[in-house]
Amino acid sequence: MSSLTKNPERSEPVEENSAPRAKLYSLPPLGYHYYAFEPVLSSEMVDLHYNAHHAAYVKGANQAVEDLAEARSSGRYDSIAQLERNLAFNFSGHVLHSLLWRNLSPNGGGAPDGELAEEIERHFGSFAALKAQLNAVCTTLQGSGWGVLSWDPLGRRLLVEQVFDHQNNIGRCTLPVLVIDMWEHAYYLQFRNRKNEWLAAYWQLIDWHDAARRFALVRQAGIGL
Repeated sequence: MSSLTKNPERSEPVEENSAPRAKLYSLPPLGYHYYAFEPVLSSEMVDLHYNAHHAAYVKGANQAVEDLAEARSSGRYDSIAQLERNLAFNFSGHVLHSLLWRNLSPNGGGAPDGELAEEIERHFGSFAALKAQLNAVCTTLQGSGWGVLSWDPLGRRLLVEQVFDHQNNIGRCTLPVLVIDMWEHAYYLQFRNRKNEWLAAYWQLIDWHDAARRFALVRQAGIGL
């Protein structure tokens, strides 16, 4: 049985020796083997990307949540700015990587069709124009970041965003449909500094069925404005 003690800086009792809380975030299953994309993407790179880098963001997001809970419990907010940055960085990294794995398929490639293709045509002029803009966004990033095809629920339109790190330089209400990881860990092991080769590989693997499914969901969203 757990005991109750007083936190010296707060009046509420705090439970000790309680069972550990379940982690809020977890590494999602890939749904395919690490070697599923070979020879386009190496199994070693997928394995490292997923089990080292994505897993680190999951761990970091959970740690940030715990650290913020501890700050609230203790009433100490001297590190709140850093804790909020840690949460934004790691949580956003987890979300974007989770989307990336869904956006890829061993049977991917080609071009979108249906309503997603129609909206791309309406907002970008053509699929080729969207692809050119996304490639330009990805290759001109200063440092690390992402190229993202997003839905703007306020303007009711698709747009391309150049995301810095995982969480900066984005519209407040935009919702991602398709994401391209331009951190070096996404491509350097196989492609070194040849970003264009990584992008060419990515376009061969896009799961447009997944993108269409997500687009159908996010276009229903609103923000009450």
